[in-house]
Amino acid sequence: MSDEEDLEDFEPDLDDLEREDDEKETEEWEGYRKEGEEDSEEWVSTPLTEDVMKDGLSLLCKTGNGLAHAYVKLDVKDRDLTDIYLLHSYIHLRYVDISENHLTDLSPLNYLTHLLWLKADGNRLRSARLNELPYLQIASFAYNQITDTEGISHPRLASLDLKGNRIHMVTGLDPQKLISLHTLELRGNQLSSTLGINLPKMKNLFLVDHWVSGWCQEGHTVLGARMPGF
Repeated sequence: MSDEEDLEDFEPDLDDLEREDDEKETEEWEGYRKEGEEDSEEWVSTPLTEDVMKDGLSLLCKTGNGLAHAYVKLDVKDRDLTDIYLLHSYIHLRYVDISENHLTDLSPLNYLTHLLWLKADGNRLRSARLNELPYLQIASFAYNQITDTEGISHPRLASLDLKGNRIHMVTGLDPQKLISLHTLELRGNQLSSTLGINLPKMKNLFLVDHWVSGWCQEGHTVLGARMPGF
């Protein structure tokens, strides 16, 4: 079986992006983020190395025509990383967890065109912008310093988590490109309106502490602590 067939058969497991008790989780992550910001000047440059890669790689799978093999899963969570440039040469990766580091740049991920699942929570990212990744289906950028929703255009993206960032307005979510996105997490931001959220497959929209199911296509204003159901 080819890489493309493997990737097309992938069914995202949304349990990997769990819906925890967000009030408690937000308090914990806010404390972590504030501590990180206070200590940011003391952070030492810590690039991803071959040794760390070797320790974090798993899940050996066939690649290409099935005659070669490569590890497709990487977990380098909480390694104090400031640079993941090395990832640009690991093009067969499909599952990547780079959460709880000190990353500000995700551009090396642009080379991972087989990527299916990405978790980049708890870094210092100001943007979730990446080149279009044809197979990416689950992506989480929670608890960073992201200020906008530009540069997210992955055609098979089904679940996107942006909670706990600094987003004031939703822009750039193109319904012509995000044709598979059905779950969007935006709690813990600074939104005053849902304008800019007009996605054809949207089913689950998390804005404050209430799950809006059966999403209406029109824009609505977020009032108070809860979003009324539609």
